[in-house]
Amino acid sequence: MSAPPGVPAPPASTDPAGQRVTVVGLGRFGGGLGVTRWLCEQGARVTVSDKAPAEELAESVRLLEGLDVSLHLGAHDERDFTEADLLVVSPAVPPHAPPLKLASAAGVPRTTEINLFLWRCPAPVVGITGTVGKSTTTAMIGEVLSRRMPTHVGGNIGRSLLGDLPRIAPDHAVVLELSSFQLEALPEVARSPHVALVTNFAPNHLDRHVTAAAYADAKKNLFRFQQPGDVLILNAADAPTAAWAAEAPEGVRVEHFDPAAEPFELAVVGAHNQANAQAAWAVARQFGIDRDTGASALAGFPGLPHRLQFVAERGGVRYYNDSKCTTPEGAVVALASFPPRTAVFIVGGYDKGVGFDELGAALAERAKAVIALGATAERILLAVDVHRAGTDPPTARAADLSAAVRLAAAHAGPGDAVALSPACASYDQFVNYEQRGAEFVRFVEETP
Repeated sequence: MSAPPGVPAPPASTDPAGQRVTVVGLGRFGGGLGVTRWLCEQGARVTVSDKAPAEELAESVRLLEGLDVSLHLGAHDERDFTEADLLVVSPAVPPHAPPLKLASAAGVPRTTEINLFLWRCPAPVVGITGTVGKSTTTAMIGEVLSRRMPTHVGGNIGRSLLGDLPRIAPDHAVVLELSSFQLEALPEVARSPHVALVTNFAPNHLDRHVTAAAYADAKKNLFRFQQPGDVLILNAADAPTAAWAAEAPEGVRVEHFDPAAEPFELAVVGAHNQANAQAAWAVARQFGIDRDTGASALAGFPGLPHRLQFVAERGGVRYYNDSKCTTPEGAVVALASFPPRTAVFIVGGYDKGVGFDELGAALAERAKAVIALGATAERILLAVDVHRAGTDPPTARAADLSAAVRLAAAHAGPGDAVALSPACASYDQFVNYEQRGAEFVRFVEETP
């Protein structure tokens, strides 16, 4: 692909063969594996730099076996940043991290896995972002589009699609979930997806973005570089994002989806999943897919792990794993999926600097009991206490997730539910939300 008019071809568009490339951030669960493998296949001389020690990255390191890669783990070597030809930076690495500043001072260009992919992808790209619901909506879109054409799903939801490039044709579709961290770097290539969907917006990741305005600005890169004929789809019921229509580039068609439109028959519970389905249907229409085809695909969608995933029934109590819920808004949505005073909620985790007043009010009004843990436990319980009348719902602080499950089970009775819906990231006690969810499932399975 050539660069858009007036935009110089970025370093990501050059042939990496023979270049000294530093991949910054391997990740405990292999977030940098896909791009590392692809760079090696292109003939680059690759160094992987991660400040985490090798023992914490053991599984990721094992998956690199057989590749001609230099591993510099446990600390960053300045030379990997100042003497490289190109950096490929993980979304988890803050853009102003000291090693990246060194690279900038040395004139070393940098890019990301997503940018490398977008510059080379021959198929139309659907990009999805939002504060809550983007993973499920992405998966739903992939399910529907695959009924009509070969469809490739990736980005923040799963594996890298760089290795799939030889198999992606112009008549295929690519569906990418894109986080604010991934979207921050899109100005480097000045490209946005052909179809851009924003599910909703609420302040999040303020530990990284600092202000809600900066967080929103990163999200807007999803459509900021769209071209005439592209499509921007916004949530008609979400005031912050509905107003973004005025910022669409000239010639971009703006549409709105209605979360309360004619419902679809779904296997997954909750009004929020109906909203996700309406968003997916709005995208599917752009590809000429009829409603019957869309409805059939959505009816068969089983849901995603860690997203209000039914785990088991113990003593008449149903347990749900919603570990992917890392925002207060997401927990409020999950709470609304259960009748009032029938769900015990386990909340709390890493502190991203967001407020919990709305969550506290919702828990005070609807939860049967609230069990809090982690760095944000006291803040959440205080928010509940401010809004509750009398002693309902009862609240408790747990030392860890195992204790939280035991406390939740003690408060629940037959016909009730227990949901791990933390409203916070997992970093204070777990590697990521997947590990947190897996531990919750294990503790539930041990519950009598």
